[in-house]
Amino acid sequence: MQAYLLYEAGGIDNLILSDIDTPTPKANEVLVDIKAISINPVDVKIREMPKLLDKVYGTDRPLILGWDIAGIVSEVGQEVTDLKAGDKVFGLVNFPGHGNAYAEYTAVPAAHLAKIPDNISFEEAAATTLAALTALQVLSPRIKAGDNVLIHAGSGGVGHFAIQIAKDIGAYVISTSSASNRDFVLSLGANEHIDYKTEDFEKIVSGLDFVLDVIGGEVLEKSLQVTKDGKSIISLPSPKFSDKAKEYAKQHDIDISYFNVTSNGDDMQTLKKMLEDGTLKANVFKTFAFTDLANAHRQVETNRTVGKTVVKV
Repeated sequence: MQAYLLYEAGGIDNLILSDIDTPTPKANEVLVDIKAISINPVDVKIREMPKLLDKVYGTDRPLILGWDIAGIVSEVGQEVTDLKAGDKVFGLVNFPGHGNAYAEYTAVPAAHLAKIPDNISFEEAAATTLAALTALQVLSPRIKAGDNVLIHAGSGGVGHFAIQIAKDIGAYVISTSSASNRDFVLSLGANEHIDYKTEDFEKIVSGLDFVLDVIGGEVLEKSLQVTKDGKSIISLPSPKFSDKAKEYAKQHDIDISYFNVTSNGDDMQTLKKMLEDGTLKANVFKTFAFTDLANAHRQVETNRTVGKTVVKV
């Protein structure tokens, strides 16, 4: 089979398309014939940054990046009972760890997968994995119907799922994006839109019950100013917060914390049901061929993807 191997961190050219052996699934795994994968900002960061690559993968080299897959089960481990050869499946696999998604086949725990609904394409399914799980795992335990919620970068991968999930829970949703994405953000269910380029969100909103921050830095500090005392903010970019942010949060009893998504089959089942009933929809912004994966990375690097970037395998 073919797979992209990464021998060391660096530029896009470090992803080397190579011929390697097809893996054999362990007892609790299935072998997936991959039809589509999703590219995330974390893929780009790990590929670029030596320290982050070492933190996630240790000294294992070469390695295969990627965690978001959609495909067809081609072989089943002896302990697997809920999937069979021919099933169409999707999931965030082995995150954090070795997902080995940038390949024609990957062997993954059956427990990380859900079956793809009949009304969903492989591309849409692959898109509804890491970003969608992040939104689900952040919001489900933290917000309730009637809460006032601010979601930054609502047109992005996590953001566009977060708006839909927050609305399904029953929250009042405010979201930031550029003016060009206003209609898209509102179409997802946001009650209010703020153009981050021309408007200061901290002068427009107040009394928030929850903020999902995907930007960090000054945006996090300003988000604290509009959050109710005793409420919370989840910040995704970094586990490190400025002294100013930590001091403000302490004074106002606001919980600011970093969040890292993890593979979870039960949560994938929730996403499956939401896709089936139309509660959730992935926006596939651009699709690339497997041999053109480098340009998929370049697209993610622009930070201008509306929804998700997908690669067909």
